[in-house]
Amino acid sequence: MTSPNSPAAEPSRLHSDASEANAGEQRRRAAIAGHTGDAESARELLGHPDGKVRATALGALNRLGALEESELLTSLQDPDPAVRRRACEEATRWNGGAEDPLPALVGSALTRRLFDDDDTVVETAAWACGERPPAPPDMLDRLIELATDHEDALCREAAVASLGALGDPRGLPAILTATKDRATVRRRAVIALAPFEGPEVDAALETARTDRDWQVRQAAEDLSP
Repeated sequence: MTSPNSPAAEPSRLHSDASEANAGEQRRRAAIAGHTGDAESARELLGHPDGKVRATALGALNRLGALEESELLTSLQDPDPAVRRRACEEATRWNGGAEDPLPALVGSALTRRLFDDDDTVVETAAWACGERPPAPPDMLDRLIELATDHEDALCREAAVASLGALGDPRGLPAILTATKDRATVRRRAVIALAPFEGPEVDAALETARTDRDWQVRQAAEDLSP
């Protein structure tokens, strides 16, 4: 077997270094395009073989207001998780803002990312779903499921935060359940109770005021009358 330190391995390593350097240069080019009005270059780089370059180009096009719906939808299904994460983020700013509901096709594509195989994509998608209310029923159903059942605490936390941002009463039981989760999720759940009222909410806040985690207690105090 050839040693990784042998001369035979050197050309491969050099080629890899050169490819990484080229990708870094193209990523910088994409970023600059987004700040100089160069939509043509950004669109060209959206097809680059390196995922980080594609992700930066996606952001550049959106910054310029030149990102087409078809390009966003394609990026939400990109084979690279970095691109899918960036597409989830850009969806919150594409063609509107917090006061504008997501277009139906984008909302459906974002909902599919809540089932992604990569937990970091699920986390980002869950956060994004709360940024453009209201949530379609299938999106809300999946957020409720994630908030209580997902194995990754960051995904649960993001889903709970999104349910709080959406303020839909159907999400309240999941938020109440999350007030009994690990500390990071409990803190987020207490904050997510802000849009809600009722005896169950009052009881959860009362319990949180004596939580062993000081940040949970502080969040509960901040929401107390």
